[in-house]
Amino acid sequence: MNVLIADSGATKCEWCLLQKGKKRTFYTSGISPYFLKEVEIINLLRTDLLPKLKKLRVDRVFYYGTGLGSPDNVDILKSVLKKVFPGAKSEAREDMTAAARALCGNEKGVACILGTGSNSCFFNGKRIVKSSPGLGYVLGDEGSGAWLGRKVLQYYLYNTFDEELRFRFDAKYVTSRMEVLENVYKKPLPNRYLASFSIFLAETRGHYMTENIIEDGLNDFFFTHLSKFPEIWKHPVHFVGGVAYGFRDVIRELCDSYEFRLGSILKKPMDGLVKFHAS
Repeated sequence: MNVLIADSGATKCEWCLLQKGKKRTFYTSGISPYFLKEVEIINLLRTDLLPKLKKLRVDRVFYYGTGLGSPDNVDILKSVLKKVFPGAKSEAREDMTAAARALCGNEKGVACILGTGSNSCFFNGKRIVKSSPGLGYVLGDEGSGAWLGRKVLQYYLYNTFDEELRFRFDAKYVTSRMEVLENVYKKPLPNRYLASFSIFLAETRGHYMTENIIEDGLNDFFFTHLSKFPEIWKHPVHFVGGVAYGFRDVIRELCDSYEFRLGSILKKPMDGLVKFHAS
């Protein structure tokens, strides 16, 4: 049986083909049903993905992606998959299910996403039974790349950074207050724009202001979301995403401080999804 797994964000989609115990990885542009119409998604897959499969028959498709918290968007992706892979059984789920399956497998646990955005849930080994409400990058996304990047910009624009960090920021980014405001309030995908500045924190580790921003953001996520799950005192908590993996030392320290049992920390969910579906 040939199994195709997809893990898609709005920018990039990773595809993994499982064939006779071996795996092959492909990449296409990201797929978001909020920004792309059904016909555009179909054309994208037929143009960018199918040629890489070289007419290989696909028996099962497990698609995980952004925007699939909406039932309407799930219906769109199911329709797309049926048309692109007419002979395959397909399943379309939101990225939180991808994280839960990749991190917890068939075991109970709290699964967390810390990437451009943030999210968390309790997974009972079969399905998500409880989740912490996500409010997006404007009202929520505590601990995410967007949250951390917003703090970096605030510190810079409010002239809170000391001379060292301000010099390093100016050396890395050629921008202005007006350009920042334009990108945040007028251009599309401001959450991604904000998250791009979280890289500055990874490059300036060891500076007390950098460490304070990272710890404050991740602690906000722990306090606002994780401490609200009563199950977290009985089951491990797992993390996936670039922010989680990049600042895993801080996550370990916070788990010790909160007395949470830390499970795994993955940079991306695909390896866990391959293991989950291969079994």
